[in-house]
Amino acid sequence: MARSASLRASDADRDAVAERLRQAAIEGRLEPHELEERLHTALRARTYSELDRLVSDLPRRSPPPRPRPATGLAAVLLAGMVRVFVVLLVLAALLTALAVTAAWWLVGLAVFWLSMHSRRSCAGWHRPPTRRVYQ
Repeated sequence: MARSASLRASDADRDAVAERLRQAAIEGRLEPHELEERLHTALRARTYSELDRLVSDLPRRSPPPRPRPATGLAAVLLAGMVRVFVVLLVLAALLTALAVTAAWWLVGLAVFWLSMHSRRSCAGWHRPPTRRVYQ
């Protein structure tokens, strides 16, 4: 949208330029003292030409900021906690599987032992009792 340099700027135009200057300072394109001077001038600007001079040496659109990987202490601690959680989860799954398997083995052994024990002790129950003859 073309605008005439001699037209008067609105408050919204001044605010937009001020925000663009702040963003440029965040990106490292302006020093703090430059930002202060340009903001002061932008808020007093009356025409588009005065505002255009403040941002003429800045790129039209700044590229979107690239996300930086988190490398702080919190990220390191979080990564460590995730690793410990995964290890504990795997151990719990293995121990549960072993416990279930061991429980079935114990049940099988108990059934086997009881069946063998009951055959020995019950072997005499099926014979008729012998009669004693008293003389």
